[in-house]
Amino acid sequence: MTTFAEPAATVPAPAPAPAAPADLLARLRAAVAAHPARTAVHAADGSLDFAALDRRTAALAADLRARGVRRGDKVGVHLARTLDLPVALLAVWRAGAAYVPLDPAYPAERISFMAADAGLAAVVSAEAAPPVPAGLPVLRPDAAAAVEETDADAFVPDPLDSAYVIYTSGSTGRPKGVEVPHGAVADLAAGLEQAGAYRPEPSVVAWNASVSFDASVQQWIRICRGDTLVVVDDARRADPARLAALLAEHAVTDLDLTPSHWQLLREQLTGAAVPRLFMGGEPVPERTWRELADGGIDAFNLYGPTECTVDAITAPITGPGPHLGEPLAGVRVHLLDERLRPVTGAGEVGELYLAGPGLAHGYAGQPGLTAGRFVADPFATAPGARMYRTGDQARRSAEGLLEYVGRVDRQVKLRGFRIELGEVEHALAALDGVTAAAVTVHEPAPGDTRLAAYVTGPAVTPGSTAPASTAPAELLAELRRTLPAHLVPATVTVLETMPLTPNGKVDHRALPVPAAEAAPEAVGGGVAEQVAEVWRTVLGVPEVLPADDFLSLGGHSLAALRVVHLLRRKLNVELQLRHLLDAADLAAFTEAVQRAAAAGPAAARPALTARRPAVR
Repeated sequence: MTTFAEPAATVPAPAPAPAAPADLLARLRAAVAAHPARTAVHAADGSLDFAALDRRTAALAADLRARGVRRGDKVGVHLARTLDLPVALLAVWRAGAAYVPLDPAYPAERISFMAADAGLAAVVSAEAAPPVPAGLPVLRPDAAAAVEETDADAFVPDPLDSAYVIYTSGSTGRPKGVEVPHGAVADLAAGLEQAGAYRPEPSVVAWNASVSFDASVQQWIRICRGDTLVVVDDARRADPARLAALLAEHAVTDLDLTPSHWQLLREQLTGAAVPRLFMGGEPVPERTWRELADGGIDAFNLYGPTECTVDAITAPITGPGPHLGEPLAGVRVHLLDERLRPVTGAGEVGELYLAGPGLAHGYAGQPGLTAGRFVADPFATAPGARMYRTGDQARRSAEGLLEYVGRVDRQVKLRGFRIELGEVEHALAALDGVTAAAVTVHEPAPGDTRLAAYVTGPAVTPGSTAPASTAPAELLAELRRTLPAHLVPATVTVLETMPLTPNGKVDHRALPVPAAEAAPEAVGGGVAEQVAEVWRTVLGVPEVLPADDFLSLGGHSLAALRVVHLLRRKLNVELQLRHLLDAADLAAFTEAVQRAAAAGPAAARPALTARRPAVR
């Protein structure tokens, strides 16, 4: 038996289990007592020191308990990225409950489904009537009551008490809730501290990820150890220039982001102090690894599925090239073949299984699905131990480094989002006029990965025009009513029939190049022509018209950043993301680009520099 967590050894008796790390609420109380006047949170709507944070969370926790919330309940958090958000998450914990993020940007139907599926006891929302089941108590986050919490009132979670339920994309067509215990979250913080990813001194941490995704947990819980949290609002998350300014304004020392986001932000950080980077959500490309390693940028590669509490393996971004690294303390990593036998040879590919205290309870309300992914650990010494089948393939290099290879199923990562293609296919197949649907990943240009959908309809015949019910624009509009933006395909292609394999399944490799992504025709060198060319290239469409809207053509935040980046390079102009987001259509955006071009060339930027941590 071989694991990568610890070397095989013969010992006379098992060593005693290490003491469980202190729970995060206890660590928060210690931080409040030690540094009540230190800034705890910065957000677009203000700041809170640790004493004020303590008062506000205590008041909202008391309000939750007064509304009947008890230990073990689940509470929905339906809030924008303001001061209210960390207050609500901590208050739910202090009330003894687990929080369930309900992103206000999600379609109402999806929010309602998650609220009902989770069996919420209450919802914290700034809206009077959020899209949740009728009769569910809705509390405002700004409870005004002054509350003195006594030692008897202070909730001390058991390590097995649920801390949160985060919904991920589901291959069955419905999202599934991953339920994670408090002990696993405490282990995450302790493990990253022991690995050197978290500095011992107080840091200033940018909360960049959406609360609906597990990467947010690693970021916002930093407040519990006394770090200052900078809540990055949606407008600044989407604009590299404004994000870079925010990082400088608050002297941020730690920033979590995807490699894709880094490529769009790095230009804005040239000449500025670069925070320590925590990269996750998708594999780090070779060129990005080399840029960071050779440039002396302080960065970590983080790997772990939601079901194993965010991060399980980490590596400093140094050395020969991209690799996953070593497990956090307590994590056991197995590389196994299809018969659960260890894969030990250099270069041999196996599937990653993870075990240890960081495992989630499973999928809320879905014992069958839980049993299929959380399986018995045959290598454990303790009875009843489980391991999680990640679905990720890996291998050991000749130097012994653990390297990511790919997936064993159809789950994909796109711009940091975890997507089950089956969920998108189910949503498409449920629409009127669609008889069959398939979704795959297409890369029309290097680094530009997007979802491409294919459908068949009963009235489609060779050479005919697709009926209204299966027109791509109509289908995409319907999908946006039910799916989050990251699950909506960039294109829909209508086919006469689906290509099939000999066993009757859809042959995804035989699907044609999306019809809307034919190569654009060459254009002249004028500004208007170059702007249109960039739109066609980034959006993957053969034609754009002056009245076309960027988002309606399938644009998203990273695509918008790519447009701005390409035009800066092509035209050498000072162009910002707001110029695109504020423009009603292509014509208006072109006018903004022409004004920027008339204002003169962009200033040259110096090289990237690493930021020294600030001790506050």
